[in-house]
Amino acid sequence: MQICNVNQTVIHYSLTIILNLKTMKKKILIIVSNANVIGPHNRRTGNFLPEVAHPYYEFEKANLQIDFASLTGDTPYLDALNLVDDPANLKFLTGNGWADMQKAVKLDSVDVSAYDAIFIPGGLAPMVDMPEAPLLKQVIKETYERGAIVSAVCHGPVSLLNVKLSDGSYLVSGKNIASFTTEEEDNYARPDVPFDLQTALAAQGAIYHVAAPWSDNSIQDGNLVTGQNPASAKGVGEKVVALLEAAKA
Repeated sequence: MQICNVNQTVIHYSLTIILNLKTMKKKILIIVSNANVIGPHNRRTGNFLPEVAHPYYEFEKANLQIDFASLTGDTPYLDALNLVDDPANLKFLTGNGWADMQKAVKLDSVDVSAYDAIFIPGGLAPMVDMPEAPLLKQVIKETYERGAIVSAVCHGPVSLLNVKLSDGSYLVSGKNIASFTTEEEDNYARPDVPFDLQTALAAQGAIYHVAAPWSDNSIQDGNLVTGQNPASAKGVGEKVVALLEAAKA
C-alpha cells in the first residue's frame, strides 16, 4: 500500500512538472539598434516603428514574455513616427510596447540563453551599429546553434552578416534569406547606407529571395526567420510564434 502511494506521488509530481513546462511563458528578446543618424549627410534614423510594433503585437497576442536589449543600453530611437495611424503602431506607442522598449538593457548584461527566440527589427539604424558588433555576432551564433529562433526583418538581417558558426561557415551560407533588397534601397536610402545589404548577404552564401518592392515576403529556414521590408514584419512575427507554438506542443 505504501509503495502504491509512493508511485502515485511520483506520477503526480511528474505530471505537475510536465504541466508547468507546457504552461510556462516562452521568452523572446528583441535586440534593437542605438543609432539615430546614418551616412555622410547625417540622415536621421532609428528602429523603424512598424518593424518593431507589428511583431511585438504578434508576440503579445501569443502571451510571450517580451524583453528588449540594445547594444549600448541607452534609450533606442524610433523612426517612421508618421505611421502612427496604423492600429498596431498606435497600440505599440500608447500601450506597453514603447514603454518596454525604453527600458532596453545593455546586451552584455542579458543571459540570452534563457530566451527561446531573438528578434532584430530594421530601420536604417542597424546598418550603423550591427554589421560588425562582436557580442551581437556571438549571441546570434550561440542562439542559432542551441536551436533557439533567430529572426530579423528589413535591414535587421544585417545583424546576420559576419556571424560564423562553430564549423567556421557563415550562418547565412546556404540559408533561405530575405532582407531589404537592392531595388528597394535604390529608391529609398542609397546615398546614406554604407553598403548594399542584399549583395553582402549573397556574398556570404545566402540563398536570397526577392519579392516585389514593399510587398510581404517573410521566410523560415529551420530556426531562422527573415523578412524583406516593413510589410513583412507581421509575417515574421507570425512565423516566430508558430515555431514557438510547435515547440511547446
